[in-house]
Amino acid sequence: MGSFCSEESDLIKGMDAMVRRPLTKTSLTAVFLLVLAIGLFLCSRDYMIAGNSRQNINPKTPENSRSTTKTSQLIFPLNCSLGNRSRTCPANYYPSTKFLTGSNDSSPVPSPSCPDHFRWIHEDLSVWRETGITKELVMNARPMADFRLVILNGKVYVQTYRKAFQSRDTFTLWGILQLLRRYPGKVPDLELMFDCSDRPSIRKAVNNNPALFRYCGDDSSVEIVFPDWSFWGWPEINIKPWEALSNELERGSKRKSWMEKEPYSHWKGNPYVNPKRNDLLRCNVSEKQDWNARVYAQDWGHEERQGFKHSDLGSQCTHRYKIYLEGVGWSVSEKYIMACESMTLLVKPRFYDFFSRGLMPLQHYWPIKDHDMCPSLKFAVDWGNTHQQQAEAIAKAGSSLILQDLKMDYVYDYMFHALNQYAKLLRYKPTVPDGAVEICSESIGCPIEGLMRKFLDDSLVEGFVDSNPCTMPPPYDPASFQVFLQRKDEAIKKVEALEKEHRERDVVEKH
Repeated sequence: MGSFCSEESDLIKGMDAMVRRPLTKTSLTAVFLLVLAIGLFLCSRDYMIAGNSRQNINPKTPENSRSTTKTSQLIFPLNCSLGNRSRTCPANYYPSTKFLTGSNDSSPVPSPSCPDHFRWIHEDLSVWRETGITKELVMNARPMADFRLVILNGKVYVQTYRKAFQSRDTFTLWGILQLLRRYPGKVPDLELMFDCSDRPSIRKAVNNNPALFRYCGDDSSVEIVFPDWSFWGWPEINIKPWEALSNELERGSKRKSWMEKEPYSHWKGNPYVNPKRNDLLRCNVSEKQDWNARVYAQDWGHEERQGFKHSDLGSQCTHRYKIYLEGVGWSVSEKYIMACESMTLLVKPRFYDFFSRGLMPLQHYWPIKDHDMCPSLKFAVDWGNTHQQQAEAIAKAGSSLILQDLKMDYVYDYMFHALNQYAKLLRYKPTVPDGAVEICSESIGCPIEGLMRKFLDDSLVEGFVDSNPCTMPPPYDPASFQVFLQRKDEAIKKVEALEKEHRERDVVEKH
């Protein structure tokens, strides 16, 4: 421990004269014990201080962090003292502004460019680009919203209108609070409405479009799309926070090479939330027909009673092909499926989340028809098994996009830019509404126990980041936007043409 115990050494020297004087056996023992106790106290105190100092220099950094991320020199642990288990926020919760001036490093790390899917933030907000967002447009979204959120001077206030399904609202609010812990003092003042349900509810209008945040949208809606709750965990079905789960999925996908995996398509999930999923069940292998699909219905109630023994996502990356099919709306399963380094067979979707609009057919996934699914799935698997290098390349590109562009660093940066761009459009100064309560990580996390609390702890942002969020890409110009959409359309038509040609050849061969 070296210099950590220098005070102990000085004390011993100073007491040396006392020890040399004639003492009784009892006195010697007392002095020895006194010196030992003082020395151990000082040494352990310095060791603890040094240990804490080292910990503060190197706070917990997500395994998936960008290589350019610079963490802070402070840690903000949850302050769950007895008084803070009553859903109150500590008075000293928010870090002092003196800590928000950045690193003392003379060569700060430049912020990386954001992934391309950040461009869709501009698209989501484009309907208000000319007019801005008034108080009336925010309040017009109230009938659809689960909660109203206000950020003022770094503090968060929430007015709850109705309880969201399961713990979606809790984990969504938790994610926003973690964003403020990550970038304290940088998130602007704002007010918004948030709906945690599965489907978009606001249709596009010529003007006066209400402003509403949610997890997904479609081509006819005007919702502002935001990362979903499952990035911080889904305790009701034992799905871990994304930072840990993405690592498990990556390890699971590497247990076998693509060639060593089962040469079939695979899907496992709840078939009762979408009629098309019932159609998918008919594509399962039978005595009469093999559509190259291995499809399994998931009974989540039974799984919960069995302790989720058969729903470990990291162990399901065992097939060359994985099927993605929407649920009630879009499904959070898309990122889990694509991370498996299997070629994703994506059944034509109606809905999109914040990242999926940037996916390109034949680059990140293989498109599947939403009607006549079974022959379409069979052809995709047959094509992949006869064009193995190309199929494996699609699998790796899709997985890489998910594991790289959806790192939690980028999830938080997407949240930051979406809120920042939205706040710029507000045409009024937000205030704390009547009935709203202040929330913080303590007020949400401290009263909760069990698996839900574990997921909150596991996804806690412990220290702020010295570097700025990634650099926001510009919006698409009309020409490049059309080129992007045309590329997508042409790739889908190419697959349809290949499938049609294959079917016609089969008919000729049979006759």
